[in-house]
Amino acid sequence: MEFFIDTANLEEIKSLSTWGVVDGVTTNPSLIAKEGKSQKEIITAITEIIDGPISAEVIATDFDGMISEGQELAKIHSNIVIKVPLTIAGLQATKWFTENNIKTNVTLAFSANQALLAAKNGATYVSPFIGRLDDIGQTGMDLIREIRAIYDNYGFTTKILAASIRHTDHVKEAAIVGADVSTIPYKVLTQLVKHPLTDSGLEQFLADHAKSK
Repeated sequence: MEFFIDTANLEEIKSLSTWGVVDGVTTNPSLIAKEGKSQKEIITAITEIIDGPISAEVIATDFDGMISEGQELAKIHSNIVIKVPLTIAGLQATKWFTENNIKTNVTLAFSANQALLAAKNGATYVSPFIGRLDDIGQTGMDLIREIRAIYDNYGFTTKILAASIRHTDHVKEAAIVGADVSTIPYKVLTQLVKHPLTDSGLEQFLADHAKSK
């Protein structure tokens, strides 16, 4: 499973890029807004840190606007993936981008039917939001299972990108059920490496080593 960082913070990206486990980055308008710079500035800077897929989201909600914005974003770097919402216009834009060899990430997917439509139009990635489903009393991970089964049934190449990751169990469960990618906030990714027994074991080893001198 690939790991993407779900952030637009350059310092977070720089820090995690040194681990060797980061494959890409996802951004959205909310994350970009926190950084106080333009989307183009942020995305360009990210391409200089991470050599992998970088999702940049269109703001337009109409087909023509999505195409115009997407084309401009795609010019930034060959690694740019155009992020579009799972709407009718978004699906139409996905088909156009696919036919013009521009990679897409269809976002805000909340049902297997939506994910099926995105795959039929050639989406590079589809982003089911598991945490938001959990928030309303559904089990978000069930959606990943359903999409995996459908894609495997028909040989779709669209990658399942588990989004709205809230905790480390989401990452583990997404890996178990076969998500192709998890896009993970900085805090959660740093928690993946932590375990109290690792800390206590290392402490004990160091203490024993000190006694042996």
